[in-house]
Amino acid sequence: MGKLVLNRIAGALAAVFGASILSFVFLRLFPGDPARLVVGPLATQEQIDAVSHQMGLDKPLWTQYWRYVWGFLRGDWGYSFGSGQNVTTLMGDRIPPSLELGLFAFLGAFVVAVVLALVATYQRRPIVDGTVRTISFLGLGTPPFWLGLLLLLLFFVHFGWLPGPEGRLSAATIAPPHHTGLYTIDALIAGQWGTLWDAIRHLILPAFALGFAPFAYLVRLLRANLLDVSREPFLLVVRSKGVSRWASFTRHALPNAFLPTLTASGLILAQLIAGSVLVEKVFNWPGVGQLVVDSILRKDFAVVETFILLSALSYVVVNALVDFLYGAIDPRVRAWSPPV
Repeated sequence: MGKLVLNRIAGALAAVFGASILSFVFLRLFPGDPARLVVGPLATQEQIDAVSHQMGLDKPLWTQYWRYVWGFLRGDWGYSFGSGQNVTTLMGDRIPPSLELGLFAFLGAFVVAVVLALVATYQRRPIVDGTVRTISFLGLGTPPFWLGLLLLLLFFVHFGWLPGPEGRLSAATIAPPHHTGLYTIDALIAGQWGTLWDAIRHLILPAFALGFAPFAYLVRLLRANLLDVSREPFLLVVRSKGVSRWASFTRHALPNAFLPTLTASGLILAQLIAGSVLVEKVFNWPGVGQLVVDSILRKDFAVVETFILLSALSYVVVNALVDFLYGAIDPRVRAWSPPV
């Protein structure tokens, strides 16, 4: 078991190390001089050289890379010359909105996918199963940004039931005291129920637009696995012991069919946490997606490199949690040990 844990840690470190090298190298292969982009097209060569020295671009590449990695490990994520702020402060303001949106989108997609997959496969009624399959096809073929625009036209412009593209809260709503940066959690801690409800209302449309495609993929995957497991002979043995059909389906069929879905869920969660540029743009959501796109265009190395490393870390952490849940769901995983 200890060797397995060490192998997983080594693999995680290798993934993060590889992501840091790729982001560092490829950003510097893009055309354009970031120092010139900072000072403008009318700057003299002396001014460009001074800014290059200030940004550390006149150092050898291996020196720049070491400073970048060492600074990241110490919590010094550099300085954004495009926005005039420390990257730590900048990311601290932008990551919580993307994290909150991604978590709500994932939880909604995951819960609804599990429920509909169970409903579609339990009784195998053609109308119910066909409806679930049709919805999943629509989800896989609908671009999130287009769905976001459609939702705004329908629920904001036409009916007026939900708020429009105004960010995380209405203009008249005061933000809750900062604890986690997630407005729903902070409002809940502070007991600001009006702020909590306003934050939830602002999350409904962007979370639905962002989570519809992941929901479609998860429900199709879980439905197919449940159908396969439901034909296994061990379920007949369980039923012969007097266990009800619903109990045998949820307690025995679902855990056996759930492992592939769990793997896909971990990847989807990490992707949603990293943010969605187009959905954030449609709903004017102050997340990290639009910040990274703007930083790439102006070659703001510190912001993009930090985002890539944080994204790699989120994938590593989420996949480690998935491995842990594997063992909790399936005892065979806990009993397995890699060959020496």
